Amino acid sequence: MAKRKKTNAMRILDREKIDYNVNEYKVDEAHLDGVTVAHEVGVDESEVYKTLVLENANHEHFVFVIPVNQSLDLKVAAQAVNEKKLNLMPLEDLKRVTGYIRGGCSPIGMKKAFPTVIDTSAESKSSIYISGGERGTQIHIAVQDLIHLTHAQLSNVTQ
Repeated sequence: MAKRKKTNAMRILDREKIDYNVNEYKVDEAHLDGVTVAHEVGVDESEVYKTLVLENANHEHFVFVIPVNQSLDLKVAAQAVNEKKLNLMPLEDLKRVTGYIRGGCSPIGMKKAFPTVIDTSAESKSSIYISGGERGTQIHIAVQDLIHLTHAQLSNVTQ
């Protein structure tokens, strides 16, 4: 079996001695939504979380980790991080700011540590799936390890 290339997220998890599993799935040029990804890797979509990067008017960035089958409530998200208003960061800025591309953006291992909020729905789960840091890779990680590693706060930010 070919040795898997480690992503930045995996290297950090290894360095911190945090247990995780990797699920891989085939990707092509079409963007796969998170619900499709959940089906590809054979897990319930309520266990798969997506990473969204938002910014305020001063281009300060905030990371939100929410279930793939839900939508972020922008107003509530802004309140969660004490901001008046947040918008999704322009896609063309994603790689420059985070080091990751769309479909492969992990809350672990971004170029900088940004304030991170995980939706409270994760509280009822022992572990969730998040992006592994590249398209086609999911990391299965204990929720408490993710909170600890990203210094995340929990908040109900979905609608």
